[in-house]
Amino acid sequence: MIAKWISGYLLAGMAGLVWAQLAIPRPSDRPSPWQDGRWLWTLGEPVLAPVDPPDDHRYSVKDPTIVRHDGRWHLFCTVRSEKRSHQIEYLSFADWPQANAAKRHVLNLTDGYYCAPQVFYFTPHKTWYLICQVSDETRKPALQPAWSTNDRIDDPAGWTRPVLLYEGHPDNVSMWIDFWVICDATRAHLFFTSLDGRMWRAETLIADFPRGWSRPQVVLRGDIFEASHTYRLKDRDQYLAVVEAQADGRRYYKAYLADSLDGSWRPLAATREKPFAAPVNVLQKPHWTDSFSHGELLRDGFDQTLTVDPDRLQFLFQGVSDADKAGKPYGQIPWRLGLLKSALP
Repeated sequence: MIAKWISGYLLAGMAGLVWAQLAIPRPSDRPSPWQDGRWLWTLGEPVLAPVDPPDDHRYSVKDPTIVRHDGRWHLFCTVRSEKRSHQIEYLSFADWPQANAAKRHVLNLTDGYYCAPQVFYFTPHKTWYLICQVSDETRKPALQPAWSTNDRIDDPAGWTRPVLLYEGHPDNVSMWIDFWVICDATRAHLFFTSLDGRMWRAETLIADFPRGWSRPQVVLRGDIFEASHTYRLKDRDQYLAVVEAQADGRRYYKAYLADSLDGSWRPLAATREKPFAAPVNVLQKPHWTDSFSHGELLRDGFDQTLTVDPDRLQFLFQGVSDADKAGKPYGQIPWRLGLLKSALP
């Protein structure tokens, strides 16, 4: 049991934002983070590191998406390597201590660029979908959202060749990245960011999915960057969006709430002083990361509603220390995966 609780965040000179452990009232008297937006996390050692195949060198493992199905975790992630810049890797394991030893499978989706996966089971089709980004040099920008399907999530050879979500590129989008699909009862919603402080949304009817997408519209403006991931909150009429931001060379996460997927997003934990996940509110032992980047909340289920339990949040993310990334080009940063666990009741 945690006897003392972190009650605030302090500034500490040149070290920047840090947390301070102070004696405060009993946990039962403390506001919920869903009320005041003050999240606290604990972090242990990395749960997954890159593993070199026989004929290549892996720089990093990043961009995780994960579901629990048939008593096992099924994890898809981007791997960056010396010979191939972007590929998607799959592994499965019963529990986290076995993750790093699990067999790795590179999905043979295309001969070119493919990365940043999202996996879910689309119940109307009784089919697994993998949303990812691929490169199509005939379009501008070349980076495009795509979908692949599989009858079995545990069959890495069963994924189909990616098909682009849009038959033609939307005329009002000049840049987009990190595509994310979530469904309500009648529509599928596509979210993405454009690296300029904007988050966008498009939609299609459930009956038309994965085709028929509308013209994207901006739904959030702020100090945000990429990797926006949106979830339904279990037993609540609310949705949570977590979005990556950056400051002083580090990545961190902000959080926003909405009452519907086509509604307006209001800040919950959306400043450097009060983030969703950042060095300021993570107690880690040992210390191995200063960035909290492109992550996925562990879901309470595996279908297209992307439901999470608000009382049991865990966040799988990519991290790296300032020292380990110093002097390296972005593609060679040694990202590893870590698992944040809520330190609040």
